Amino acid sequence: MRVAAIDCGTNSVRLLVAEAGDEGRLVDLDRRLILTRLGQGVDATGRFHPDALARTLDAFAEYADVIAQLGVDRVRLVATSAARDASNRDEFFAGARERLGVEAAIISGDEEARLSFTGALTALPDVAAPVLVIDIGGGSTELIVGSGGAAPHIDHGLSLDIGSVRVRERFLAGDPPTTEQVNAASAYIDSLLDGSGVDFDSIATWIGVGGTATSLSALNQRLPAYDRTKVHGSSMSRVELHALTHDLLTSTVEQVKALPSMHPKRADVICAGALIAARIGARMPVDLTISESDILDGIALGLLHG
Repeated sequence: MRVAAIDCGTNSVRLLVAEAGDEGRLVDLDRRLILTRLGQGVDATGRFHPDALARTLDAFAEYADVIAQLGVDRVRLVATSAARDASNRDEFFAGARERLGVEAAIISGDEEARLSFTGALTALPDVAAPVLVIDIGGGSTELIVGSGGAAPHIDHGLSLDIGSVRVRERFLAGDPPTTEQVNAASAYIDSLLDGSGVDFDSIATWIGVGGTATSLSALNQRLPAYDRTKVHGSSMSRVELHALTHDLLTSTVEQVKALPSMHPKRADVICAGALIAARIGARMPVDLTISESDILDGIALGLLHG
């Protein structure tokens, strides 16, 4: 059986077409990403901007063609933070239904955390527990603590209203942001992390998934172009993460765009995503490991085994 998983987030729309492999693993047939910035202005207005909605629905139409060409049996479209917050989300639902022929599911932060954890631990099963998986999205950040192995288990998971787009739009207006703006953003991030209930000191393995984490890894490695095989399983020390965050926060958007592996449509918000990662890193006793497997893989596994 072939399945298609679509993750519609605040900043990107991603597709994974896969089938079952050995030992419960996935075999990728197609994996792609389009940065549509669906969450443009949602934090301030509570509504999808017409241009952002149009970009996202165009991405759905492109993915529908891929799904048809590959003969997919089951499709699931999940929408996360931005869609949870938008008052005009009925337009989003109708557009998704028309282009993909499926109902979009706006999942809770708890389900988003579970899917991200399952996807990450399937690709990195033999890691020491407790494991903290973080997924820094455009509108929210998921923190999930649990253990790996054949059947990943979650002990504690939550979704915080801090993401690269949300923090950039709310706090980091400067280009580059001012010291005062960075301090205000840091204080807000810290307040949510302090109240998260996560025992950061106890964590034995720290895994980052999603576009922020993978982009930071590529930048840290100074890759001439993004290379998924070099990003997956890579590590970044907390010292490296702190230094990279400082560099991004003190650079203009145009300077960040010029970095070899940087996607130009992520360049304006990567500094905010890095700041979230760095504030988590300041609490961690271990360095960061990057997984290319994430919520998409969790959705696909659910379709294959559900």
